[in-house]
Amino acid sequence: MENSLTAETLTPETLLAGIRQTRLVAIVRGTDGAAAAKAALAAMEEGFRYVEIALTTPGALEAIREVRAAAPAGSFVGAGTVLTKQDVDNVAGAGGQFIVTPSLAPSIEEAAGRGIPVLAGALTPSEALEAMNRGATAVKLFPASIGGPGYLKALRDPFPDIPFIAVGGVGLDEAAGYWGAGAIAVGLGGPLFGDAGSGGDLAPVRQRARSFVALASDFDRRLAESGR
Repeated sequence: MENSLTAETLTPETLLAGIRQTRLVAIVRGTDGAAAAKAALAAMEEGFRYVEIALTTPGALEAIREVRAAAPAGSFVGAGTVLTKQDVDNVAGAGGQFIVTPSLAPSIEEAAGRGIPVLAGALTPSEALEAMNRGATAVKLFPASIGGPGYLKALRDPFPDIPFIAVGGVGLDEAAGYWGAGAIAVGLGGPLFGDAGSGGDLAPVRQRARSFVALASDFDRRLAESGR
């Protein structure tokens, strides 16, 4: 029996609010859809609420179906590397609840027009503004490691109202720096999943997931204590 998650609707507004609260998005990419589904569910069981499965993973659509049916209540599954209108069709048909792009792809307008939340990939100021103009819910700053937190801070100066999610080369040692620079969240791929999306051990994934969730909680606690 499918759980209550299948009845939940994720809107751009609720996705944005949820990501601001959790500060974390998980990114599964691998060579085995079944393994990717297991990895996604493991992260959810350890506290992650938003997990994307990259369409470059063989069997990604079936993995999305599996995760959608089995995810804990309050957790949501989306698709990454969504580039075309057909991709959006496929993801929607599989039950994907949000999409993520690596660039300014045609999928942004297509998904936004359907009311599907979009985390749109961008790197430069012009790309970030264009992503929002096309209907993005938030901008995925990718690859964030090129400029680090300093670049994000500079980018936010002229665009304080654009919600940025830092993705690419972000691990436990880097996450707080991006949050401090104004990222609403960080996106975690290899530093969280390792080779789990290709059949690797899930135990380290669970441990790292708990560490990231604790890190986000600690950051929010220190932020509250500072009165900021």
